[in-house]
Amino acid sequence: MARDPVFELDLTLPPPGARTRVRDLHGQLRAAIFDGRLKPGLQVPPSRALASRLAVSRNTVVSVYELLLAEGYLVARTGSGTYVGEVSRPGSATPPAAASAADPRLAPAWRDIRAQRALRPSFAFDFALGLPEVSLAPFDVWRQLANRALRATARRAAAYLEAEGRPALREAVARHAAFARAVACTPDSVLITSGAQQAFDLLARVLVTPGETVVAVEDPGYAPVRAPFARLGAIVRPTPVDDEGLVVDALAPDTRVVCVTPSHQFPLGVPMSPARRAALLAFAARHGAVVVEDDYDGEFRFDGRPLDALQTLDRHACVAYVGTFSKSLFPGLRLGYVVAPDWARAALAEAKRIADGRTPTDTQETLAAFIAEGHLARHVRRMRKVYGERRNRLMEALTRQMPGRLLPAVAGLHLAIELPPDIDATALSVRAERAGIAVAPLSRFHAGGGVRNGLAFGYGVVDPRRIDDGIRHLAGLV
Repeated sequence: MARDPVFELDLTLPPPGARTRVRDLHGQLRAAIFDGRLKPGLQVPPSRALASRLAVSRNTVVSVYELLLAEGYLVARTGSGTYVGEVSRPGSATPPAAASAADPRLAPAWRDIRAQRALRPSFAFDFALGLPEVSLAPFDVWRQLANRALRATARRAAAYLEAEGRPALREAVARHAAFARAVACTPDSVLITSGAQQAFDLLARVLVTPGETVVAVEDPGYAPVRAPFARLGAIVRPTPVDDEGLVVDALAPDTRVVCVTPSHQFPLGVPMSPARRAALLAFAARHGAVVVEDDYDGEFRFDGRPLDALQTLDRHACVAYVGTFSKSLFPGLRLGYVVAPDWARAALAEAKRIADGRTPTDTQETLAAFIAEGHLARHVRRMRKVYGERRNRLMEALTRQMPGRLLPAVAGLHLAIELPPDIDATALSVRAERAGIAVAPLSRFHAGGGVRNGLAFGYGVVDPRRIDDGIRHLAGLV
């Protein structure tokens, strides 16, 4: 048996002297091309090189190549070489039937997965949620710091580093969280994660006992927060939200984890009132529950005095604070963090070590320098002004042109309105998408009953000059 490193497949030939060597090699290469292991456009090795690797005569390989050329499986390009051709396969015109989403070989929590579109279509009026304006990010500065970090990383590439995150970044994050959100923490309490989504997954891993742990989530709320808890066997209970945030009185006494977005509720946008914050922390202390505080875009505040983070108010080590840089910088960064209570730090670090070892070192070092040298604070100040202007335009347009009630919001990158009962928000969003307007119905974010009839509008990526026209077009669809 010989293994060709160019093809990356095993080719088994009979011993020297056998008369079937041409036939066997031809059949194996033909099968590899036919079933797609050798992709169209792949350059095959020169006959002399393949013959040497397979320990056969060059004439054997030349004969095989000539047969494949004659059959159309290979194509020769003058002065370039020989390549795998485009091959028509039986049934290729009809895509294979999709595997059942409810295949019993999958664990129950993974049987209803819908493929996510990697690329969004473009819209004339893009009010998408959760997307920041990346065109204004200081990429030149980031590139310079990244090059510096790569040089430093190369000197310790062989070392196994801390699962908790690089000390420089944990120090920078602790200072940033204290400055931007008044979160009281030390570098030791910070765990660096590969985005906020991994933070939720790690928290679920260390907090959930399958079939026993009751987890309360906001309804409507952010599905990617619900998902890791549900998939690890938690009993997930959607809990209603009103204009003051999560309805704490609706929490059952057996609730052990409560997931909230108190600064800017997703998707309604409302802040959790001081009274509700106090009530939630009292509930957690009384019942031994953990509050997972998702502060996904809390840096962008526009009205009034900022409300303290729940973690800042916590006196009983009940709150795990989750932050992310996907909104303040750019989503592709995939860096987040957890500020964890003392009792959870070691377990979270071990869960992180098992999950992926550590977040890429060079990215951590780059972000650490970016924060420490003041670039993040300057960028956030700049973007707060940019987003504030867009927010004001959007509020004016919605108030002037759309029926319904604008929900109160003091921070973040989106607004929401409740529509009158005679206007179906979900149907309106479908018509809007067909008309080139991206807008999200609140129904999309519900997991329980009592669906709110309304729409959410992001202003992170929309062209500010098109906000008025976009809302006018949407109002015309009403």
